[in-house]
Amino acid sequence: MQSLSDAPSYFAAQNEGIWPSRRRKILDWLINETRGERFIDNILVQMCQQLQEEGVPVVRASLHFRTLHPQWLGARVLWSVGLTEAKIDLFGYGMENTPQFRNSPIDDIFSGANEIRRNLEAMREDDGHHPFYDELRDEGLTEYIAWPMEHTLGKRHIVTFSSDRPGGFGEEHIAFLKDLLPALTLVTEIRLKNILARTFLETYVGPHASEQILAGATTRGSGVTVGAAIMICDLRDFTTISDHWPRDDVIELLNGYFDAMSEPIEKHGGEILKFMGDGMLAVFPLTNPMACRNLLMAIKEAQTAMDALNERNARDGREVLRYGIGVHVGDVMYGNIGSRKRLDFTVIGPAVNVASRLESLTKEIKRPVLFSRAFVEMASCETGMESLGPFPLRGLGEPVDVFAFKQS
Repeated sequence: MQSLSDAPSYFAAQNEGIWPSRRRKILDWLINETRGERFIDNILVQMCQQLQEEGVPVVRASLHFRTLHPQWLGARVLWSVGLTEAKIDLFGYGMENTPQFRNSPIDDIFSGANEIRRNLEAMREDDGHHPFYDELRDEGLTEYIAWPMEHTLGKRHIVTFSSDRPGGFGEEHIAFLKDLLPALTLVTEIRLKNILARTFLETYVGPHASEQILAGATTRGSGVTVGAAIMICDLRDFTTISDHWPRDDVIELLNGYFDAMSEPIEKHGGEILKFMGDGMLAVFPLTNPMACRNLLMAIKEAQTAMDALNERNARDGREVLRYGIGVHVGDVMYGNIGSRKRLDFTVIGPAVNVASRLESLTKEIKRPVLFSRAFVEMASCETGMESLGPFPLRGLGEPVDVFAFKQS
């Protein structure tokens, strides 16, 4: 990455008075005054506004990032004149193979080009240019320029600037913008790494646990006791399925099952703490007075989603999936458990054990969802439930009164 001391000296050679001081003003702001700004989109807006104030005719600018996210391949942060907030667009996997992306200057930069500079006023219809340039020209822009931002270990991202000044940018404007690149690269890398750290944690441990970890809850044994409605789900006959179906089919079946179960949980405020093979542990903290009701709605929507998934599986000649869900409510210890060097942020306690035993009991009773009396009473949902009586649960002293949804 280019250092600030190596920045082009065009201004010093051409104009010792005005341009160097303007450049230093924005460089100082980027390096010293953006420390309290977490979001790169706000920095982009403020930088472009300052560029305009200093006489650089920027009317459109964008940042393009490759992300490490399970759902999104990349993101674009776009500012244009008149906007007080940047527009953020996310792009899913497969976008890189579309004609729209392939026929863009962004692909050229990601593929290795070190600069794309286009005079939009001088374009001809038959010169084989990217269709994207026509869109910019139709917006009244006269020049477009894109440069790579080289982050650590060769991670390449992109910044673009456009002008509507007749004739486009002057060479003094281009040199001004190039001088900002090292600082802008540093500032974007720091913000992007912060976003990636949060994304990784949210992806693997969930939003609440990630907040706790980022806040410093990283010591083994650290944690808090919280009240929660607990849901444990497990897929039936998964060993048989995995032994008889091709690997890719098994993974697709498993992902479809987890999608059907997970999306309603997250929609209704639950937190998925972990996937355990073909099992899943989720909690609904009782700090939300509607936690138990929300869990019930999540289960009903998950069952509907599983019915739809099984219809597709049957239609495609695949295995119909069965599952068991155990639900209980109580206090759990929420925090770090593990070895000195490897920790798991999870919940433990007797209440979790009861939910686990209820899930196992679904195999014997042949009912897909079982609830404890404690949960049913807290949720005030007795009218929609059928009492199945008390059952001894392995490892527990007293039998537990078990309920299931009423069968129609």
